[in-house]
Amino acid sequence: MIEVYVDGASAGDPGPSGAGIFIKGHGKGEQFAVPLGTMTNHEAEYHALIKSLEICREKGFSIISVRTDSQLVERAVEKEYVKNPSFVPLLERVLELKNGFDLFFIKWIPSKQNAVADELARKAIRMNGRDKA
Repeated sequence: MIEVYVDGASAGDPGPSGAGIFIKGHGKGEQFAVPLGTMTNHEAEYHALIKSLEICREKGFSIISVRTDSQLVERAVEKEYVKNPSFVPLLERVLELKNGFDLFFIKWIPSKQNAVADELARKAIRMNGRDKA
């Protein structure tokens, strides 16, 4: 089984945001820092999960266990429901992607257990705007 640690972060709410993704499995680990542009912290958490699922799908993984320190995202995915209308399209994308796996698990973990993904998300925040002249 592949373990996927995800974190989204924003410098401001909204502000420059980033996704941190740490994928463990098959005896190795891969790290991704993905700049997300300007959005809220909660939006960044959803986008981090979406990006992680897209990466896992591209790599052909069929069984994944996602770990997030966002209770909001974990509960929304587990219940397949979100109250805030602005999060509905994000949750719909997550559900569409998760249904492409043979087995998908999501679990909330404390922030201290998600340090690698958090560090990657903060790095991604700093990467925003670098590609623009």
